[in-house]
Amino acid sequence: MSQNPETIANQVGEASKSPGHPPLDQWQPELSGDMDLRVTRDGQWIYKGEPLAREAIVRLFSTILRLEDDGEFYLVTPVEKWRIQVDDAPLLAHSLTVEAGGAEQVIKLTTNVGEVLEIGEDHPLDVGRYLGTDEPRPIIHVRHGVTARLVTAAFYDLAEHVVEREGRAGPELGVFSNGNFYKIG
Repeated sequence: MSQNPETIANQVGEASKSPGHPPLDQWQPELSGDMDLRVTRDGQWIYKGEPLAREAIVRLFSTILRLEDDGEFYLVTPVEKWRIQVDDAPLLAHSLTVEAGGAEQVIKLTTNVGEVLEIGEDHPLDVGRYLGTDEPRPIIHVRHGVTARLVTAAFYDLAEHVVEREGRAGPELGVFSNGNFYKIG
């Protein structure tokens, strides 16, 4: 068993020949151990104290990462499963774009690994708070429990599209995307 990023990348490449994302839901290997890999709050992937040098490895790892019921993040291949450390959300979301307007608008965000996500049923937006502070923690759900945190500039861009509507408990602030309303705050 290897925890070398290049070896893991080769395993995934061989097992995932079809287009799209690897079939993580079909891969259930036993725990291989803990990998000395940490994703920092600012989105850097640090392997053995050094940033991963190849962007392609980070992009690939983002597709084989999942959050499991134990609250831990794992890199999963058909034959290996490595626990890694994640300081906050493992991905960042930036470059917000908006198409249409009102209830018909579609909000898109680009992640730091180049994936474009539309806020909607498959990628809902959630604005929580950091524990111990009142600082907002805006995230978009990516897949397999993995989230991307909106960087400050993207959150400010999102704020420009906030509307007020009457909710069950009174007025609510939020944004529309893909026909859904997402509360902000």
